[in-house]
Amino acid sequence: MQLYKTQHLKVYNSLSSTKELFEPINEGHVGMYVCGPTVYSNVHLGNCRTFMSFDMIFRYLRHLGYKVRYVRNITDAGHLEDDADQGEDKIAKKARLEQIEPMEVVQRYTVDFHNILQKFNFLPPSIEPTATGHIIEQIEIIKEILDKGYAYEINDSVYFDVKKFNEDYEYGKLSGRKLEDMISNTRELAAQDEKKNPQDFALWKKAEPQHIMRWPSPWGDGFPGWHLECTAMSTKYLGENFDIHGGGMDLKFPHHECEIAQAEASNGHSPVKYWLHANMLTLNGKKMAKSTGNNILPNEIFTGNNSILSKAFSPSVVRFFMMQAHYTSILDLSNEALLASEKGYQRLMEAITGLDGLNTGANSDFDIKEWRQKCYDAMNDDFNTPILIANLFEGVKHINLIKEGKEQLSEEDKKILIETMNSFVFDVLGLENKNDSGKDSEKLSGVVELLIELRNEARANKDFGTSDKIRDQLAALGVQLKDSKEGTTFSVSS
Repeated sequence: MQLYKTQHLKVYNSLSSTKELFEPINEGHVGMYVCGPTVYSNVHLGNCRTFMSFDMIFRYLRHLGYKVRYVRNITDAGHLEDDADQGEDKIAKKARLEQIEPMEVVQRYTVDFHNILQKFNFLPPSIEPTATGHIIEQIEIIKEILDKGYAYEINDSVYFDVKKFNEDYEYGKLSGRKLEDMISNTRELAAQDEKKNPQDFALWKKAEPQHIMRWPSPWGDGFPGWHLECTAMSTKYLGENFDIHGGGMDLKFPHHECEIAQAEASNGHSPVKYWLHANMLTLNGKKMAKSTGNNILPNEIFTGNNSILSKAFSPSVVRFFMMQAHYTSILDLSNEALLASEKGYQRLMEAITGLDGLNTGANSDFDIKEWRQKCYDAMNDDFNTPILIANLFEGVKHINLIKEGKEQLSEEDKKILIETMNSFVFDVLGLENKNDSGKDSEKLSGVVELLIELRNEARANKDFGTSDKIRDQLAALGVQLKDSKEGTTFSVSS
C-alpha cells in the first residue's frame, strides 16, 4: 500500500487562504508547476530558498508514493524590468552591457543555476521547458483570448483586457484584491501608454528596432508578455487543470494573478487546485539587495569569500538552515544562525553515522512507532520541516542514550529507526552526510594549517613573495585563506 493512502497531507492553499486536505485530481498522480528563474544573472540566494522549498515538497510527495510530474521553467525570452510593461528587457540589457548575444547570457546563467542547485542536492524536475521553446504555444493562447473578446490589439501589441475579463470572472481572487480598489488607487495612464487601462497587461509586445529578442507573429515582430509563458508551458505539460502551482510570495501579484486570468479567459475555468507560495529570505534582518550591498551569493557562502560571514559553510549546512523554518515563513540569514545550524547538522550526522553499530536488546525504552508517526504528522501539516527536525532530534537524544547504555532498543525497532532517519534526513530534507569523509578532512586541515603557519612565518620575516605564493597556490587548489584580527582561517570550495 502506498503511504499517501494512510498519511493524510494538508497544504495551505493561497487561493482559499486555508489548509486543505490534499487530494490530487487523479489519484496517485500529482502535476506540479513552479516558476523558474529568469536567467540574466547568478541565481539569488532567496530564489534558491524558494526552489529548495519545492524540491522538499517534490521529495515528500514522491516519498508518499505519488507519481509526480514536476515542471519548472527557464525564462530565457527576457521580459521587461517593470511589471507595468515598461523598461528594458532584462536579458537584452545584460547582453548589451557585456557586449554578447542574449543567448550567451542565457547559457551562462542557466549553467550557473544548475551548478548551484546541484551543490544544494536538488532533484532535477521532470521537465524543464524554456520560454523561447514555446513561442508558438504562447501565440496560440493569445489568439484564443482575442477570439473570446478578453484582449485587444493596438499598434502591433496585444493587451489583456482586465475590466472586460472581470465582468465574467474575478480578477484578483488569489491576492485578495478588488479591481475597483485597484482602479481607484491608480494614477491616470501616461500619455505614451497605449493600454486602455493601467491594470491591463501585455500578452504580446511590439519589438522596437533596437529590441534584440523578437519573433514573428500575426501582429508583427515582437515578444510575449512575461505572464504568458507559464500559462503556455503548464498547460502543455500538465493539462488545463493540474494540482499544484508554486512560486515565491512576490509572484502572487501580478504574475500568478495574471496566469489565472489568462487560463480562465482561454479555457473557461481555473487552472490550478492548490496554489503554494514560499516566503522570502532576509540577510541580517534586512531585505537582500545588490544596490545596498546587503547581498550574498551561494558560492560566496560555500567558499567563505565574502565580508559578511566569519567562515565558509557547506551547501548541506545552508540547506539544513533553510529547512529549520517553515517554507511560508520569512527566514533571516546571519552568521550566528549558520553557526548554530552547523552545530545542529553535525550533531544529526554524528547520530546517523553510528546507527548501524547500535546495540540491541530484548525491548525498547521508547515508542519508536509513535515517534515515526510524529515525523509524518509534521510533514503532513503543510510540510512543517521545523517540527520534523525537532522530532528528528528527539530521535537523536534516544540514539545517544542507547549508545551510552542508558536505554535499550529492540532489533525490530532499530530497523524502523534507521529507515525513518534515513528517509526523512536524506530522502525528504535532501541533506547529505559530509561527515563520512571526516578523516580526509582532518588530514587536509592539518596540511593547510601547516602551510598557514609557514605563511605567517614568511610574513613575519617580511618575505611577502613566499607568503603570496602560498596564498595563491592554495587558492588555485580551491582553498581560500581569510585573514582577520583573530588570525587566518580557510575554506574549501565545494
